[in-house]
Amino acid sequence: MANKIIESADVHLFYGKNEALKGINMDFVENEITALIGPSGCGKSTYLRCLNRMNDLIDSAKVTGKFLLNGQDIYAPEMDTVKLRKEVGMVFQQPNPFPFSIYDNVIYGLRLSGVKDHRVLDEAVESSLKQAAVWDDVKDKLHESALSLSGGQQQRVCIARVLAVKPKVILMDEPTSALDPISSAKIENMLLELRQQYTIIMVTHNMHQASRISDKTAFFLQGELIEYASTKKIFLNPTEKETEDYISGRFG
Repeated sequence: MANKIIESADVHLFYGKNEALKGINMDFVENEITALIGPSGCGKSTYLRCLNRMNDLIDSAKVTGKFLLNGQDIYAPEMDTVKLRKEVGMVFQQPNPFPFSIYDNVIYGLRLSGVKDHRVLDEAVESSLKQAAVWDDVKDKLHESALSLSGGQQQRVCIARVLAVKPKVILMDEPTSALDPISSAKIENMLLELRQQYTIIMVTHNMHQASRISDKTAFFLQGELIEYASTKKIFLNPTEKETEDYISGRFG
């Protein structure tokens, strides 16, 4: 039986009086890729950001329900959000490298944690960039600005930055939507490799991407979780009519 790494139950989220999530129940097991799909504004990114408390940064957001990471309450008052975001890393839609060198981007989280040993930092840079499938592109220009890279390379450096702190879970909010098809394919192949070591939860608008690389798929609609099952079942034999209509392009 696969280990559950994240459990969430009866999750509601309000922005002021507007209910954006309506009683979501979802668990995630280790070493799987889960795709969250659904039309724009359906709550999938909002739910994703609950998993590492990114919604804490929005004054009007109020979250209720249960969230556990390896049995620990993510929303407990004593939970250190810096530590949480190290364990549950986040990759955003637009590549967001810091305006430093590639090297300094990758070790940013390690430096914050107080790591000073150059050998440790050098090893982390190489192994993270290799895992992010961008080492060969950048190994001769580690001390050049990350902003000089292409969009796809920047996104993979951002993924390396998350990997360097050895998270347990990687959250991805449409990580390839700003990229060309070749860069997207490289990232998809990389995610399939990373799944052997990490749990990946990804919001995507790209149905083909969800069907190609995810183990499970969750369909959100208007703040509700309509259906959550193996990707094969969702795409070939969905239980709910709304899921079928969305998958077949009848709405959304």
